[in-house]
Amino acid sequence: MKKTYALVFLSVICSMSASAQKITLKKGEIIENLPVNDSLSSTFSLFLPSNFTTDRQWPLLVVFDMEGKERQALSMFLISAEKEGYVLAAPKVLDSVSITNNMVTTLGTIESVVGMLPIKNERIYTAGTASGGRFASLTPTFIKGIKGVMTISASLANTELLSSRQSFHFIGMVNRNNYNYPTLLADEKLLDTYKFPNHILLFDGSNEWPTNDYLSKGMQLFTLQAMGRKWIPKDSAYVENAFKEDLEKVNTLKNSGKFIWAEQYLGEMMSMYGAHKNLDSLRLVQKELRRNKQFRAMRREEQAAFLKESLLKQDYQYYMEEDMLTYNFNNLGWWNYQMTEINKFVSSANTFEVEMGNRLLGFVNALAADNIQMVLSNEMVDEDALAFLYMLKTLLEPENFDFYLKTVSLSAKNEDFGTALFYLEEALKKGFKDKDRLYGLEHTALFRITPEFNTLVSKYLKDALYDTIEEE
Repeated sequence: MKKTYALVFLSVICSMSASAQKITLKKGEIIENLPVNDSLSSTFSLFLPSNFTTDRQWPLLVVFDMEGKERQALSMFLISAEKEGYVLAAPKVLDSVSITNNMVTTLGTIESVVGMLPIKNERIYTAGTASGGRFASLTPTFIKGIKGVMTISASLANTELLSSRQSFHFIGMVNRNNYNYPTLLADEKLLDTYKFPNHILLFDGSNEWPTNDYLSKGMQLFTLQAMGRKWIPKDSAYVENAFKEDLEKVNTLKNSGKFIWAEQYLGEMMSMYGAHKNLDSLRLVQKELRRNKQFRAMRREEQAAFLKESLLKQDYQYYMEEDMLTYNFNNLGWWNYQMTEINKFVSSANTFEVEMGNRLLGFVNALAADNIQMVLSNEMVDEDALAFLYMLKTLLEPENFDFYLKTVSLSAKNEDFGTALFYLEEALKKGFKDKDRLYGLEHTALFRITPEFNTLVSKYLKDALYDTIEEE
């Protein structure tokens, strides 16, 4: 059923300008392009729950998307923010901008929202997915007063910056097929050492985003901690309802044979409810589960997969760096073999090998993408290294035509028409049909008038722009 938000207007006096500009904000929908302050040209987006009032203080969740898609980022949290009662804000931050400038924009956004609205100072949190999540994990280090971070499909950006004097509540959400999963488990152990409150929430599937229930759970965990720290009054009914939901989740996991996941979630519940309830009964359930033969067998299989995965990741990191530095195009055959092996894992009958294969696939693609970004960010772009990485990506993502075309463009730029023809035909064989995009490809003006190019186009796409003329 479609939910209709009441278009109730909230008038607030905005302290962002010296003239005390009056801004009208709608509840229950995203408000875009709000100015951060007079000294910054940047803007932010804002969401107020439909039951927002000014007679109480509200928690604030600042959401990041490093591609500047703040409205899209906020929209993923709307249902959960309505349910749990959170104000949302999303500053315009970009990967292409320095961390310093993004932090200045973030701080300005927080100060503007706090100046406009009754925000609980002890309840300011940050969140994001992928690169946005990694940026979110840096914010408590550079901005005082941020009490919690929620990352989705992202590990901590820099563990060396952690300090017990700047503790924050960390919530990491990830599925077991995501390459960040083992890293987040390692982050959890490190955060335990620093005595940071933390939780790792696992979800099914291969998507980066969890369901709304998980996002609500993340906000719920921030609220439970706030009650435990006495930042807000304790709501016993709220605690009991949350506890009941989590017990049902554990039972569902056990009944479906997901014993490792059930045991892991029981561990998370210990820290979720330690300040609210006696947990002796939970400890007994966890102890019994750890004695289960199936659980112990599964744990051994998962640990074996983690070990194999760790060794393979080291190989991938070493050889990609070496091949990139030495322009070792001959080693593309080795990479092709590695992809065959990874696909064997993905097709395995063993669940843990399938998950490992998916994680390895995500890891090697992310590694190549990071190296491409690094090469392109240099003042003098190493085109040979870039060519190797583009060719490698055609092996890692064989159905992604972007990297075939990038290879064609770069090869044509350097008048290596043989390589350009090879990768063009590989793309055409796999079903590439966008003739307009092909004829508009950068650096290919000379290449496009060659008989070989037009012969290929005529063969696979018909009607080449230029006729092919055979010499007698």
